[in-house]
Amino acid sequence: MQAYNLPLTLLRRTSPRCRQCCPQSRRLPQPESRSFSLSSTRHFSNTSVKAAIAAPEIDFSKPDLPPLKRQHARVVPASPSYFTGKPEFTDNLLTLQSLLRKYQTLPTLTPSQAPRVAWRTLAQYRLQVGEPVRASKYHRIIEVLQRLNLIHPSLMPEDLAQAMQSYKRDINPYANVAKPGNIDEDGRAVGVGRRKASSAKVYLVEGEGEVLVNGKSLTSAFPRIHDRESALWALKATGRIDKYNVWALVQGGGLTGQAESITLGLAKALLVHEPLLKPALRRGEFNVTVLFHHGDSGGNADFHNLQLVVSPGILGEWRGKSPGT
Repeated sequence: MQAYNLPLTLLRRTSPRCRQCCPQSRRLPQPESRSFSLSSTRHFSNTSVKAAIAAPEIDFSKPDLPPLKRQHARVVPASPSYFTGKPEFTDNLLTLQSLLRKYQTLPTLTPSQAPRVAWRTLAQYRLQVGEPVRASKYHRIIEVLQRLNLIHPSLMPEDLAQAMQSYKRDINPYANVAKPGNIDEDGRAVGVGRRKASSAKVYLVEGEGEVLVNGKSLTSAFPRIHDRESALWALKATGRIDKYNVWALVQGGGLTGQAESITLGLAKALLVHEPLLKPALRRGEFNVTVLFHHGDSGGNADFHNLQLVVSPGILGEWRGKSPGT
């Protein structure tokens, strides 16, 4: 009875709520939060957005602040040739050309007097720069290097010598000096020659032009005329065919290889006797007198002499042709 005398508001507060009858009882209080929807898939909280937008305040009154660094909008290449197809090659060529313009007034030597240098091959240069450089492009670098090499060695600047050193081979074959030959007590000079599978050891001594090959005469050792002429080509080219005696020991290979190995050994032995004959041996040519016969229908004959300069290969081919040709 006492419960009925209470106010209606108190009855509502004290009475238990039924979830089925009162729909408001099913709503639970949610924690208060604010979110900003920038897109359909991203949701940032208020604190994260504030941290992304706002930056900490800088106090310029502090003297220990680090200086601000200026940064470019994009990375600047170290070389101006970066955007070319072959930057390393372009840099090398431009560097050598600038050195040539800088030192082109220095005294130079003739090509025959300049020191011989073995430059890197195209394959070696490609491995060095890591670029597929063409032969014509690399030839431009070699031309500049050869011009720089003509500068007098006593006046060669240090920076130029260092720049040229990177293009030289690790081992210079021209720096190898051949061991000088000697003439023994019997007046003999020895020369060794090799050709294909043949090797020959030639003894040369002053005489009347006698030739022995493995104890045989030249005709017995080499039936072909071309092989005989190839074996004595060094004496024919210098006009010493009747001033030296030749004794050769040859082995291996065929007759042509043996004859050409005697050619090399004989030339080396001849240079021991007469070192000044080297230019003539390099040319490898000598004069040949050819007699031409010309006859008319009346039976009158006329002979003409003609001087020819012939090399060993041409002479061998010419002797193998028929008289009509």
